[in-house]
Amino acid sequence: MSEQTILVVVQVVALVLAVSFHESAHGLVALACGDPTARDLGRISLNPLRHIDPVGSLLLPALLAFAGAPVFGWAKPVPVMLARTRAPRRAHFLISAAGPVSNLLLAGCSAAAVAWLRPQLEDGGLVLHLALSLAVFSVVVNVVLAVFNLLPIPPLDGFGVLESLLPRSLAPLAAFLRRFGMAILLLAIFTGALRSVLAPAQRLVLGWLLGRG
Repeated sequence: MSEQTILVVVQVVALVLAVSFHESAHGLVALACGDPTARDLGRISLNPLRHIDPVGSLLLPALLAFAGAPVFGWAKPVPVMLARTRAPRRAHFLISAAGPVSNLLLAGCSAAAVAWLRPQLEDGGLVLHLALSLAVFSVVVNVVLAVFNLLPIPPLDGFGVLESLLPRSLAPLAAFLRRFGMAILLLAIFTGALRSVLAPAQRLVLGWLLGRG
């Protein structure tokens, strides 16, 4: 297996772990707000098999990694029934924000792992080097994923946060945008507009990580 292939596999593994953590956070906060749907369906779990979307969690991240582009993706959305929550608008805000916040928390933990692993590299073998690579890419992937999901484009979390704050009079506009959200998102991906947003975040985080050495 070539070095590039190994790095691609490591990045995809980091992404799969990140999206599993992300979706579990949605489900956990939904449960705290009164909606047990995700729990009842077994979606509050760090088991990637419960969350993986073949295209969004595996194929797209692998293609992006081979192309040297920022690695991002998605998992199967955790089902949420806001009508079952105690305060739907507040719950909508908290549940939407939980995903990006969870990725930033995981990025922080991964950064701590990088700081702990680096001094041990001199005496480390292949396993330690792979663990460090996974920790580094986990920081990058989680930050990029948080930035990606905070974009105010439906069905991303950023739009959910925005929607929860909009006055009720704009609800029809939000519903209209949701109808075309995926088309807008795909257009942003294939025109390169999304990369122009995510690439600076990737460079910033990588530069910070490499600068620590």
